[in-house]
Amino acid sequence: MKAFTQHEGLVVPMDRANVDTDLIIPKQFLKSIKRTGFGPNLFDELRYLDEGFPDRDCSGRPRNPEFPLNFPRYQGGSVLLARENFGCGSSREHAPWALDDYGFRAIIAPSFADIFFNNCFKNGLLPIVLPEQVVHRLFEETYAQAGYVLTIDLEQQQVRKPCGEAIPFEVDAFHKHCLLNGLDHIGLTLEHSEDIRAYEAARREKAPWLFDAIQ
Repeated sequence: MKAFTQHEGLVVPMDRANVDTDLIIPKQFLKSIKRTGFGPNLFDELRYLDEGFPDRDCSGRPRNPEFPLNFPRYQGGSVLLARENFGCGSSREHAPWALDDYGFRAIIAPSFADIFFNNCFKNGLLPIVLPEQVVHRLFEETYAQAGYVLTIDLEQQQVRKPCGEAIPFEVDAFHKHCLLNGLDHIGLTLEHSEDIRAYEAARREKAPWLFDAIQ
């Protein structure tokens, strides 16, 4: 998993509340568990003017000119600005996979659905909760200024605006440790690999019959 320490990125506005995971990545694209390749179908129903299908080349599909991801000014964006209750609906982990595969590293919103919120941390995305009035102001500034960039400092737990203003945010110590060190649950387990090997060796010595079938 990619570590997250400090990130400077172009902001893309997703100006609607209650964006559910089926809107983030529609159900027909959930056949793969590779974690990659979902970016072209992120927000598929909003992003394109035709129906999307798995394994279809999206490069020639008609784009919705009114959807922000298709605006020239937001190309290359890596910070998603959203409204309340982002990521609601089903618990599909494909939603953060699609956001990550597109290139987003952080999402800022007044609130998130709990399962989506935790799935983001497991996949290297940083979900940031800020007060609704602060998020509203960020929307206003994003619309007013082309190329609006935010700097997100996880170590200092700050979102820094172009003017230099720093906005603090909260993140629990466990999630912060995992993101700073690029650790998912497998990575956390492997931090104790020596202890695991020692336990397995001791167990094999005490109960060798349990391992007879394991070569």
